[in-house]
Amino acid sequence: MCLPLAAIGAIAGAGSSLLGYAGQRQQAKQQAAYQAQSAAAERQRALQEQTSIRMRQAQEQEATARELEQVSRKSQEALARARVSAGEAGVAGASVQALMDDYTRQEAGYRSALARQQELSAVGTQLGLEQAGLASQQRLISIQQPIDRPSFLTAGLGAISGGLSGYRTGLDIGSRIPKKQTTTEP
Repeated sequence: MCLPLAAIGAIAGAGSSLLGYAGQRQQAKQQAAYQAQSAAAERQRALQEQTSIRMRQAQEQEATARELEQVSRKSQEALARARVSAGEAGVAGASVQALMDDYTRQEAGYRSALARQQELSAVGTQLGLEQAGLASQQRLISIQQPIDRPSFLTAGLGAISGGLSGYRTGLDIGSRIPKKQTTTEP
């Protein structure tokens, strides 16, 4: 009677360890799949963020180009009006040229300010892209944590240990069960 209880204990102990190994293995696979899915989602999010930053930059550049075009057109119109007015008034010479030079200087100053604004905007965009890339990298690092993968060797040793422990427990239980005594009558 002791031996069957010990064998059952050994099987239960070893089986428990092997089932634990299977569960750990399945959990590691699920964790790896979750990490892969999360990393793919983060890469997509980062790509969309970069696209958004680039779109904003393109819109700003287009607005600046339209503004420069308007300034150029208005400057040309102002110069033309000044020439016509000076011609109608009979004014010529250095004073008319000074007025024309002043309009040209104002336009150049405005163009220079817009060019500087574009440069600063480009620097801001580049810094924004770098920041977005670093933030995405940090999120990917937090997603890609090490996965504790079960070891077959450890599971095997655990099964042996569990089996021996179960065997010992079975023997212990078996030794505490009173044995039937058979009587033989003379």
